[in-house]
Amino acid sequence: MAVKVVISGMGIVSSLGYDLETFWKNLIEGKSGVKKITLFDASACATQIAAEVCKEFEEYSKSLVKKRAAGQMTRVTRMCLVAAKQAVTLSALDFEKENKSRCAVIMGVVNTGNSSVEKDTSLQNTVFKSMTNSMPAWISLEYQLLGPSFAINTACASSAYAIAMGMQMIRNNMADIVITGGSDSIINPEEINGFNALYALSVANDPPEAASRPFTSKRDGFVIGEGAGVLILESEEHALKRGAPIHCELAGYALTSEGYNIMAPMRDGEGMAATMEKAITDSGIDKSEVDYINAHGTSTELNDRYETMAVKKVFGERAYRIPVSSSKSMIGHTIGAAGAIESIITVLSLKNNMLTPTINYTDPDPELDLDYVPNVCRQKEIHVALSNSFGFGGHNATLVFKKYPGI
Repeated sequence: MAVKVVISGMGIVSSLGYDLETFWKNLIEGKSGVKKITLFDASACATQIAAEVCKEFEEYSKSLVKKRAAGQMTRVTRMCLVAAKQAVTLSALDFEKENKSRCAVIMGVVNTGNSSVEKDTSLQNTVFKSMTNSMPAWISLEYQLLGPSFAINTACASSAYAIAMGMQMIRNNMADIVITGGSDSIINPEEINGFNALYALSVANDPPEAASRPFTSKRDGFVIGEGAGVLILESEEHALKRGAPIHCELAGYALTSEGYNIMAPMRDGEGMAATMEKAITDSGIDKSEVDYINAHGTSTELNDRYETMAVKKVFGERAYRIPVSSSKSMIGHTIGAAGAIESIITVLSLKNNMLTPTINYTDPDPELDLDYVPNVCRQKEIHVALSNSFGFGGHNATLVFKKYPGI
């Protein structure tokens, strides 16, 4: 009998809030977290906007992260640990009652944020701040967990890959509990200038809130976001045995490599379509059951075009009846954290029967003609949803979520 994997806890740090309730409220109100960059003087950069986590987060984090440990972490790593502690609290886990050798930690990590804008880096802490395994390591240390603990880097699909690997560990009876997700920030001059050189970032600096505009004719690149998202995965059997709150079922996944181009997706969305097809097969559902897609939706020319084409390839005429929205219109592209944060949004959409909007949808692209949930949220009963993550290098991931009975 197949092992069913469920989600018992979630934690969030983002530009729209660092608790689930505030985050969700701002999402369904269609608010944007994009503002002028304050982490450094961006006046010399072509892009001067980003979706930053608010300054108040630092004071909030002091209540959750021990002072000495905090000094050995970057701001990004602190975001990850805070989100993990939120998720553990929501899941009502007591690790002293668990077999700690069967508790794993898997994080999607592109970088730790130890860039030119990171404060208080010294010779004594620069190694710890730069270690890409530091995020899962600090979480394991926090709870003295003894199971596998590691990081995955597959660019913008990193935390979606981490979630998929967590699911597979539970399916294979290698773990009862997996803390998984990711954290990231590339709001620094070196990476902004690098992405500007690739013509990947929006330069629509004024007004900042209108810059991220997926699926529109005036999209001119993605807007950088930052933050962390962490989920607690468990086998259904384990969750029910301990009386855990169950928020959703993680029903399936697919991970693929396009082997095509270091930056551009495979033409006509063929790789994206293949990934969705495989995820649907893995979950055991029928295509007709898919009610909603949380798109990768970056606001770049090729991603939005090819993701739209991929949805049509997979679902045919029914594609026009499946709502597809992009959270990045509000929170920007959180890079390694995107898959986890958008998974949390998808779970909240299933729980609340509410679709988050694609904001700034004012100039439709006539060639992109799906239902992108324009500008305002929508009440809709949904039972099955996909979350897509596609990264530089051709790293593709699709996760399938199902409403849990009784939720």
